[in-house]
Amino acid sequence: MISLFGRRVGLILLMAAFLAGCSTAGSPVVNKTAPDVVAAQVWLLGEVHDNPAGQRQRHALLRQRVEAGWRPVLVLEQFDRENQDLLDKAQKSCLDAQCLIRVAGGGRWDWQQYYPLLQLALDYHLPLVAGNLSRADASRVVRDGMRAVFDAQSMGDYQLEQALPARLRAAQAAEIASSHCNMVPEMMVDGMVNAQVARDIWMARLIREQRPRDVVLIAGNGHVRKDIGVPYWLALLQPPLSLHSVGYAEAPVAAGQYDTVVQVAAPVRPDPCASLKQRAN
Repeated sequence: MISLFGRRVGLILLMAAFLAGCSTAGSPVVNKTAPDVVAAQVWLLGEVHDNPAGQRQRHALLRQRVEAGWRPVLVLEQFDRENQDLLDKAQKSCLDAQCLIRVAGGGRWDWQQYYPLLQLALDYHLPLVAGNLSRADASRVVRDGMRAVFDAQSMGDYQLEQALPARLRAAQAAEIASSHCNMVPEMMVDGMVNAQVARDIWMARLIREQRPRDVVLIAGNGHVRKDIGVPYWLALLQPPLSLHSVGYAEAPVAAGQYDTVVQVAAPVRPDPCASLKQRAN
């Protein structure tokens, strides 16, 4: 029994590092084929990580705007924060995205999905910011709470000394349950919620640090949700930033989660729950 419990805890700590947004059901919003081009300081562009159609549509949007003269900073979930030095080095020395991936990428992502985006950044000299907390960071948050990764100033700024708002915690818990095939033990939910929230807050901090430059966040749909993700935490601090959040969703989502929802076709993929069930057993 102890051995089984240990394996279960290890699995959950690993899953905490991969918390990603999956759209929940609700009153559908009107889906669009592309976002409206609006003036905003911060564009938060979501994704279903393994959806090639969404990746292509998002890249086309960015390319169109960059070719027209826009020069934002790109904050990317795909790079862990401790790899910023490697990312800076790669941007200075690499001529193509394959080189950048080799120097600064890790083993957690299907990098060919991001090759066009990274090549666009190199071609137009768009600064790249490593936007994610690492597996080790996420595990520490699951185990020890927010103080594991945030200093006293941030704890105060983002009101982390008090309990998370009940609505936000419940919505995050629902996202975690659905994206992990309803296999998360109840005792682990609070820690995993904290890990997801910690990532959102970290991305919000990085976005604010780029001012006065415009910023594009590249992250999973859950991170760019207006009601519980990065936009929620950006709104807590001054000065206010103008935001536009885009969800690239495979199914209708609840009203109020994004400024724009772009409908993308789901690729053929194996049952995502099969491997989790096998590993848990």
